[in-house]
Amino acid sequence: MTHKIKRDRYFWTVALQTVCVNIFLGSFGPSQPLLRADQGTSLTVAGLHGTALGIASILAGAFNSRLAHRFGRSNSTWIGIAIFCIGLIAFVASPSVYFSIPAALVTGVGVSITINNSLTAINGHYHEMAPMALTQANAIASCGYVTGTLVVGNIANNFRDYWRFGMLIALPLAAWLYLTRREKEQEVHIPDEGGPQTGKLSREYWIAWFGFFCMLASEFAISFWAAALVVDRTGATPAISTIAVAALGSGMALGRWYGGRVLKSLELDQQLKVFILLQGVGFSILWFSHNLQLSFLGILIAGFGMSNQFALGALRGIGFSENRPDLAIGKISLAAGTAIAGSPFLLGILGDSFGISRAYLMVPILIALSYFAVRIAPSHVPHKILEDNEL
Repeated sequence: MTHKIKRDRYFWTVALQTVCVNIFLGSFGPSQPLLRADQGTSLTVAGLHGTALGIASILAGAFNSRLAHRFGRSNSTWIGIAIFCIGLIAFVASPSVYFSIPAALVTGVGVSITINNSLTAINGHYHEMAPMALTQANAIASCGYVTGTLVVGNIANNFRDYWRFGMLIALPLAAWLYLTRREKEQEVHIPDEGGPQTGKLSREYWIAWFGFFCMLASEFAISFWAAALVVDRTGATPAISTIAVAALGSGMALGRWYGGRVLKSLELDQQLKVFILLQGVGFSILWFSHNLQLSFLGILIAGFGMSNQFALGALRGIGFSENRPDLAIGKISLAAGTAIAGSPFLLGILGDSFGISRAYLMVPILIALSYFAVRIAPSHVPHKILEDNEL
C-alpha cells in the first residue's frame, strides 16, 4: 500500500502562497534580538511585535467566515497575499518601534488570511486525504521559513545594518504567483444563500480549541525567543543564534514531509500525541543545554515535534465543526491569535523579571496541557490510505 496524494496545480499554488508568508515568519521571530538591538527596547517592548501578530490573527479570524462567504476561499487567499505585501514593505521601512508594531499588525492580518483560507481550501480539495495533503503543503511552506531565517541571518552577519531587506525576497515570489498561477478564468464565486457559516460549536470543539491554543502558545514561545535563550546560555552573538534557529525551520520541514509518512499507520490523534511528545524532548534538550551544537540539536527536534501540530490541531477543530469549516477555522484563528499575542509577550515580561531561562519554564506546562486536550477529546478524524494513487 502507498500513502500518496496527487499534487496538482491547485496544490502547488496554495503551497507556494504559504511559502511567501513563511519567509516572513521564518525571519521575523529569530530576528527579534536584531530588532531589539536596533531599536534599543526591552524584552517586553520587543514582545509587542509578537502581540501585534496575535491581534492580527484574531482580527482575521473574526471576519474569516464572512470573507470566505463573500469572495470564496481562493480569492480570499489572494486578498491575504496583497495585504501581506503591503504590510511587509511598511515593516522593512519602519525605523522606529512606533511604526514597526503597526506594520507587523498589517502584515500579520495578511499572513492569517492566507493561512486560514489555504487550510480550508486544501481540506475541501482533498477531503479524506486532507491530513496528508496539508502536512505536505506545510512541508513546502517550511522551505520559505528556512529561507527567511537563513537569508536574514547571513545578511546580519555580513551587512549588519541591512538585515531587514532580506525579508523582501517574499515580494517577487508573490508577484510571480499572482501573474502566473492565478486562475484568470476561474469559476465565479456565488455566495451561499444561507449566508456565512454560524452557530454554536460543541464542547469537544472547544476542548480541541484550547489544546490548539496551548500548541500555538508553546510554538511561538519557542520560535520567538529561542534565539535569545541560545544567546543567554551559550554566549553566541545574536546573528549566529539567528542562523542556529534555522534548525527550527529545518526540523519543521522534515517533520511535515516525513512525519506523516513515518506515522501513517496511526490515527490523526495518535500522530499528534507523538509530535507533542517530540516537542517536549527537543525543548528539554534546548533548555538544559549550554553548548551551541547541542542547542542546535534541541531546536531541530523541537521543530520536528512542532511541525504538524498546527495542521493536525486545526483539522481536529474542523472535524468537530459539523460541516462548518470556515466558521471553525475562524475560531481556530482566534485561538492562534490569542496564543501568538499573549505567549511571546508574557515570556518577555517574565524574561525581564526573572531571566529568559527561568521564563521558559512556562513552555513545558503548555506542552502538557496540549497533550491532555487531545486525550480528553478524541476526534476520530478519518485517515485514509489509498493504493496506487498518482503523485
